[in-house]
Amino acid sequence: MLRKLVAPALAPLGALALSACAASPSVNSASEAAPGPVPVRIVGLNDFHGNLEPIRRPLRFTETDGSEAELHVAGAAYLASAVAETRAKNEHSLVIAAGDLIGGSPLISSIFLDEPAIGAMNRLGLDFNAVGNHEFDRGWQELKRIQDGGCEIYTMRTPCAVEQYEGANFAFLAANVIQPDGETLFPAYGLRTFGEGAGEVSVGVIGLTLKETPTLVTPSGVAGLTFADEAASINRAVEQLAGEGADAIIVSIHQGLYTEVGYNDKSCGGVAGPLIDILKQVDPRVDLVISGHTHRAYVCDFTDIDAERRFWVTSAGYGGSLLTDILLEVDPVAGDARVVEANNIVVQSVGPDGEAQADTGYRQWAADPEIASYVARYADASRAASERAVGRISGPAPDPGPSTEETQLGNLIADAQLFATRDAGAQIAFMNNSGIRTALTPAADGTVSYGAIYAVQPFGNTLVTKTFTGAQLIALLEQQFDDEGFVQTFSASEGFAMTYDLSRPVGSRLVSATLDGAPIDRAASYRVTMNSFLAAGGDSFTVFEEGTEVTVGAVDLDAMEAYLRAVDIRELPSLGRVTRVE
Repeated sequence: MLRKLVAPALAPLGALALSACAASPSVNSASEAAPGPVPVRIVGLNDFHGNLEPIRRPLRFTETDGSEAELHVAGAAYLASAVAETRAKNEHSLVIAAGDLIGGSPLISSIFLDEPAIGAMNRLGLDFNAVGNHEFDRGWQELKRIQDGGCEIYTMRTPCAVEQYEGANFAFLAANVIQPDGETLFPAYGLRTFGEGAGEVSVGVIGLTLKETPTLVTPSGVAGLTFADEAASINRAVEQLAGEGADAIIVSIHQGLYTEVGYNDKSCGGVAGPLIDILKQVDPRVDLVISGHTHRAYVCDFTDIDAERRFWVTSAGYGGSLLTDILLEVDPVAGDARVVEANNIVVQSVGPDGEAQADTGYRQWAADPEIASYVARYADASRAASERAVGRISGPAPDPGPSTEETQLGNLIADAQLFATRDAGAQIAFMNNSGIRTALTPAADGTVSYGAIYAVQPFGNTLVTKTFTGAQLIALLEQQFDDEGFVQTFSASEGFAMTYDLSRPVGSRLVSATLDGAPIDRAASYRVTMNSFLAAGGDSFTVFEEGTEVTVGAVDLDAMEAYLRAVDIRELPSLGRVTRVE
């Protein structure tokens, strides 16, 4: 695979002259030897989601032999130590992230607009980050501030609450995010040069997000932007990098795979997902793909899937729980590169409050002291808000689970939103299950903290109440099961019930829908509450945009807090509002 422009062959006379020179005793043949491949160490990251502290619950890791372990992992200070040691294996290195550094973050980062997540990555030495869908959670203008720095206000929260925000020292990349003037929102790629003289090599990094990003964020936050086809955007950037003499080309894309094998299994077993079709279309000159979005961990030689494309595809799971250690050899003569080895490394840290014991079968990393101090500063700043009690619940509300699964936690959120908007005439409230980020776990006496409810709903959405006809409401409910986006049922408030059957054709999968036992009347009007993300057509629920008589209410967390405080102990709601025909 030749990328560099090659000079025409020498004429015969020149060839004779070259031979004569080669025979001359004054020439040191060793100095004329072609330079060997240049090793460049690549550290792959993805889906950090502002996890500055170790993830509170242990995560399960499956080994190649099928054995499993539950480990306490992640935390920026521990990740930084693992990154530093990995980089030190070679003289030349790059740290590349495949999106969702920010957004959907724990309170310690999110309450400060994820400024400390960027500060941690600055200190860790990140070189490039491809934008992910969550980078747009607070809108593209706020994202530009996150890159450039400053304290301009684009959200409901005040920036620079702890320190003057200086911006990211690394480059955001957005090859497929197009502004109205035709320019990309951030550069499509970056180029780094290593070595010198005949051994100099250049490595190009293309970054982009999935084209469905507008369906995964509040539409107003990406208004005016176009999210172009991934493969076409990659191939356009490959041509540009080839023209600039890139010897190696890396793609960092916020889209991913699903596999059925362990985090470090190289077999690509059971691979699936939209990234496969994208990569089958990309220019074969790509040498490595760092991916994300699915929160799965894998190291896959894509040649096993498509023999014409000899790159590897990697993902480091979620939250800084892993990093991918990749050795890339770059040939300065051929203008080519290849992956020599790639491994996912577990970042075992400590459990909550440092109490959990390490699993001796895995390395436990030490915390980088500078970043540990930096994180502690923000932990202190967030502690008062995080620990404030907001009410009590009757028991733990487990993780939300699959997006089609009815849960007590989802029903609790919908009930809280209906409670908060009764004055606006609300009769029904719907919550998108994909917006429920984690379990709600109370203290032993049932007390729930603000930090706990923040972790469940970290996006700061407001509640919106609109009027819909019964016909519009039925059309909206059918959108849960159509072919746009992914199948996702709503969490519904008390009094509403529905039954669905996925074996039916699209458009007729809603079997029944009732309010207080009465079927939804197509000719009647209903007042419906949803969060501002859904109200703008998020998650492909475009019918939400059709509502009239719009009333904007409280922030979702304020609504939940008021609902919990209204009684001494809030009983978790029962199930049975959403039924699937099997």
